Amino acid sequence: MINKEILSVVELVSKLKSLPREKIFEVLEDALMIATKKKYTQEIDIRVSINRKNGHFDTFRRWMIVNTVKNPTKEITLEAARFHNSNVQLSEFIEDKIDSINFDRISTQAAKKIIIKKVREIEQSMISNKFHNCKGKIIQGIVKKIYRDYVILNLNNDIEAIILRKDMLPNEYFTIGDRVRGILYEIKSKFNRIQLFISRTRAEMLIELFHNEVPEMRENLVSIQAIVRDPGFRSKVVVKTHNKKIDPVGSFVGIKGARVQSVSKELNGERIDIILWSDNPAQFVINAMAPVRVVSIIVHSNIHAMDVIVKLKYLAQAIGKNGQNVKLVSKLSGWELNIMTENNLKYNNKMKIYRIRSLFNKYLTIKSSIINILIKSGFSSLLELACIPYLMLIEIKGIDSKIAHLIQEQSDNYITKLLLKQNHNFFYNII
Repeated sequence: MINKEILSVVELVSKLKSLPREKIFEVLEDALMIATKKKYTQEIDIRVSINRKNGHFDTFRRWMIVNTVKNPTKEITLEAARFHNSNVQLSEFIEDKIDSINFDRISTQAAKKIIIKKVREIEQSMISNKFHNCKGKIIQGIVKKIYRDYVILNLNNDIEAIILRKDMLPNEYFTIGDRVRGILYEIKSKFNRIQLFISRTRAEMLIELFHNEVPEMRENLVSIQAIVRDPGFRSKVVVKTHNKKIDPVGSFVGIKGARVQSVSKELNGERIDIILWSDNPAQFVINAMAPVRVVSIIVHSNIHAMDVIVKLKYLAQAIGKNGQNVKLVSKLSGWELNIMTENNLKYNNKMKIYRIRSLFNKYLTIKSSIINILIKSGFSSLLELACIPYLMLIEIKGIDSKIAHLIQEQSDNYITKLLLKQNHNFFYNII
């Protein structure tokens, strides 16, 4: 009777839990082993073997073969073991067959608890192994439960995944039964249960969506170099080609924008800008500002910043709502960006020249025409005039040796006075 019960349990659990029959037999053997050990007052080692065909099982007490016995109820010396079997070696076991337990009420309940626990552990292990290869990939589930801070999805076979509020797009709300896709980014084990976490806000979500939409990307002809996102609102995707015959931007946009629109639709209309990669920082920023056309760009390498000049009608678009566009481009490029119009640039240049002219007029006793020559030659501070080699200064058309000497003498006097006054911190105060 018990043999038939064992086989029926194996078949039932295997079907209900979608687990291999061999795994269930192993669980039953463990359960019988633990139940048998409880019949003994001493700590002993037990092995149970179930016949996979008829359900009959045998029970064995065993001892490990060691050099020095520390636990007499579970260990035996090699010399003693070879009285039983001359071929045994260290770390092997010798066994004696003992009576198997009878399935009374207590034994059955104990075995049942062990089986349930072990089956659950196997299930969780299989879930973890199955989804480990899916990490970083898009998975789909059906909304099962909705809470204030998270949503539970049913993936399949009652496997659940969690979307936290921070992993949902802004103003994104689900109803029971909705199909939802997201990137699997974390697998946790908590209270002997596997928890799967998926997100719709991570950059990896965009990468996987484009991977599904762009054949050239799957063939490694084009690739994504970088992504910045303001989830649900706007993203910038930097692309590069590995084949000069293929336009990477066109590959990601698709005919009439079909590919990028498909990705945008999945993300509730999130606007996606496809940007051509460039290793030139200025050109890269120009590309990243698209579709806004940049008139010119001024690079200030010393402070790692750029002035981006656009036409007045494109100013609002270049900055973006709440500064969104320029923030994304700045984050993407790693440069601080100052968006301005052509009129702003002209005004700034005028103010800069005015400040330089005022400085030179104040500390240099030279004619205005000479000051104009200095400004046109690119000088903007007295420090530059004091440090430039004398021979280079007199090579400038309109400046003779007498004027050059006067310029450098008066510039040196200013620098010396400032040095004494500012306690050697004068470099920060020179215009």
